[in-house]
Amino acid sequence: MATTVGSMIGSSAPARLASDMRKRTKQGVTTTGQLVVLAVEACYALVTDIFARRFSWSEFMLQAWFMTQVSLLPTILVAIPFGVITSVQIGAVAAQIGATSFSGAVNGIGVLRQGAPLVTSLMIAGAVGSAICSDLGARTVREEIDALKVMGINPVQRLVAPRVLASAVVALLLTVIVAVTAMVTAFFMNVGAGTISSGAYLGSFVSFSQPADLYMAEFKALIFGFIATIVAAHKGLSARGGPKGVADAVNQAVVLSVILLAVVNVGLTQAYVMLFPAKA
Repeated sequence: MATTVGSMIGSSAPARLASDMRKRTKQGVTTTGQLVVLAVEACYALVTDIFARRFSWSEFMLQAWFMTQVSLLPTILVAIPFGVITSVQIGAVAAQIGATSFSGAVNGIGVLRQGAPLVTSLMIAGAVGSAICSDLGARTVREEIDALKVMGINPVQRLVAPRVLASAVVALLLTVIVAVTAMVTAFFMNVGAGTISSGAYLGSFVSFSQPADLYMAEFKALIFGFIATIVAAHKGLSARGGPKGVADAVNQAVVLSVILLAVVNVGLTQAYVMLFPAKA
């Protein structure tokens, strides 16, 4: 009898696993479709409202200022040690192979192409995305979103579109701040240690850098800010079950945003390398 029960339990385990995988796959496809729909609706509302002169600029300014407050200081505090670690590691390798004169180019280009957009994406997903998700999630569980719909107000048009534009602008500014902070930190770490002169450090960076590096960093920041806001808004508007539902939505928004931003970063980097090869 025990053997029969054990065999039944063992045979049902693969079935439960397959059922769980099908359920998760279905949820993933549904979430992807909902994100795409929300992104299209937000872009359409943003463009039409701006051209029709009914865009809520007051909400945009309020959200942009709020996002700057919650993300500016943490971003700077993360950029400084990032610049220190980058300069120390690259400086050690450059000294070993006798290429100290190229440390400025490697530090600067590495920070500009990868470091600044990556740090910005983490700050946008963690600080800004969680704030957006908690705000919209609280409005959802308090049935404020339903009240807006009853009054004939589109929540995407009124709440999501201004936040999308605000996060994009803030992400562009944060990328510049991260790049400048990290590169200045790396400059003082290398020049201050006496391993390279300031002229050689800056000269190597100017010789190998391209304007496309800055354009790509800003483009990444724009895409990252858009994705993080759409994910946070979707999870916030889908929150159910009171405060616990809001907390779960914030957790899901941050995790999903980080994963999507990492995947998109890899794709954009590979496309950039193919379209703009390094100068000989």
